[in-house]
Amino acid sequence: MRTKLALVLVLAGSVWAHHAFNAEFDIDQPLTLTGTLTKVEWVNPHAWLHIAVKGADGQTVDWMVEGGSPNTLLRHGFTRTTLEVGTVFVVTGYRSKDGANRMNGKDITLQDGKKLFMGSSAGDNQKSSK
Repeated sequence: MRTKLALVLVLAGSVWAHHAFNAEFDIDQPLTLTGTLTKVEWVNPHAWLHIAVKGADGQTVDWMVEGGSPNTLLRHGFTRTTLEVGTVFVVTGYRSKDGANRMNGKDITLQDGKKLFMGSSAGDNQKSSK
């Protein structure tokens, strides 16, 4: 009985932790950042990249970039070792609605030009370029 209750609580927590794109991110606030990777959280339901971004004023600001699930990232060419701490890259995505330094990542472009899909949950919410 305890095992079943624990399983239900874990599953309920996972569902609660997952959110719709529109609940947290703003499709009308596309964002492009260049930063240096400081940490990777390879967790469900979304992986997170932490990057240090140098602003125009020379100050460094920490940002969190939400990716897809680890499984989604694996299907798009990521592994746990694709990006190492210290890697510099450009990330495009959509800013958090609350103005925090968080974004939903769409694509990463590495310095060698290689592009990786971050598993953005924007999906059909993305505006067409027409």
